[in-house]
Amino acid sequence: MTNKKQTSPRKPRYAVVLFGPEGQGSFNESGLQGVRKSRLAGYEVDVLWVAGQSAQQRAEEMSVLGGASFDLILAHGGQGDGPVQILAERWPAQAFVVTQGSWSATNVARYEVLQEQSAFLAGVLASQWSQTGSVGHFSGEKVPPGLRGRAAYADGLRSAGFHGDLATLFCGHQHRPGWAKTCVSQMIEQTDLDIVFAMIDGGRPGVTQACREHGAAQIGNVLDWVERDPEVFVASAICDSGEALFRAIQDYEIGVLPLGGYRAFGLEEPELVRLEMGARVAAKQRAIVEEWAHKLVSGQHLIELSYSGAEFPLPKAELAS
Repeated sequence: MTNKKQTSPRKPRYAVVLFGPEGQGSFNESGLQGVRKSRLAGYEVDVLWVAGQSAQQRAEEMSVLGGASFDLILAHGGQGDGPVQILAERWPAQAFVVTQGSWSATNVARYEVLQEQSAFLAGVLASQWSQTGSVGHFSGEKVPPGLRGRAAYADGLRSAGFHGDLATLFCGHQHRPGWAKTCVSQMIEQTDLDIVFAMIDGGRPGVTQACREHGAAQIGNVLDWVERDPEVFVASAICDSGEALFRAIQDYEIGVLPLGGYRAFGLEEPELVRLEMGARVAAKQRAIVEEWAHKLVSGQHLIELSYSGAEFPLPKAELAS
C-alpha cells in the first residue's frame, strides 16, 4: 500500500527518533545528516532522542509523539523494530518508517541502506590484510542489521579465501566506550587478531583506543573513519543510513511511501554504500576488493546473511555504569 498525502493547508510534520545518548554515535550522526538534508529541502522535521534499552521502554518514550501530531514517525535503526511494532498496533492510523530494520506492517514502511554489502567488502579486505591469521568482528546489540553485517563480513572472509580464525562478539550495548575497550582488548590479547571490523556507535572511541594500544588495525562503519583517524583505520564500510530518512520523507511528500513495503539502496550508489580504503591498503588488495564489489553489483555473488559459528565470550568484568 502506498500512502496518499493528506490534502491539508499545513505542511506535513515528521518526527525522527534516534536511539541512545543525545549527540553520541556515528549511526546517529548519519541520521542527523539526513534530518539536516530534509530541513534544507524545506520539510518540517523534529528529532526525539530515546534512551531506553528495551522495546517497551523505547515505546513508552516514543508515546509523546502520539495524538496525530506527526504525519510520519521515522525510527532510525534496527532498535526501532520493537517499539514501532508496539506503537503501530496501538495507533493503526499513524504512518511509520523503520530504517535498517526488519519489521513492517500495513502502516509501516522499511527503508534500508545495505550495510551488509560494505560489510562483505570489509571481510574481503580483512582476509587480505591479516598477517596473524586471526581477524575480529565487534558490535553492540544483536539487532537484525548488526547480525546481517556480521554474517556478511564472515562471508566476505570466506569468499576471498580466508582460512584463519574469526573472533566475533556482540557486547550488548552500542554506547559504552569503556566496556567496548575492555571487550576488544581481551579479544586482541586472547586471539592475536590484527584487524577488527567494528559495527559500533557511541562505543567507538573505546574500540579505537584498544586498537591503538595493541597495534591492531580497525575497519569502521557508517561514516568515513579513515579520514578521521588514518593511523588506526585502514578502511570504513560506508553506509549512509541517514539518506534513508531523507528518501522516506521525500517519498511521503510525493505520495509514494510504500506502507507495508520496502526500499533498499546499495553499491549501485557508491556515495551511499562502499568500502572506503586508506593509503595503507596496497593496490593489489584494493583491486581484489573492487573485483568483489563488481560481483555484488552484477549479481554474480549473493551474500550469505546467516552466521552459525562460535562467538567470543563476554569478559567477566561487569558492565560499566
